[in-house]
Amino acid sequence: MEKFVPYEKLSPKKKKEIDRQKRGSWYGINPVTRKPPNSKAYNRRKARKVDDYPTRVPF
Repeated sequence: MEKFVPYEKLSPKKKKEIDRQKRGSWYGINPVTRKPPNSKAYNRRKARKVDDYPTRVPF
């Protein structure tokens, strides 16, 4: 039987191993917080796609 050693007194390697075991899995989900884009903000990509001259005729 192993002796009980407080977490604070464990080596960094052992602490890392214990933390890894306690940590759960995200099952393929990205844990980064997501938010919808600001609808009031100016979007340069959207502005580039809009045709300023719809009556223009190609040569």
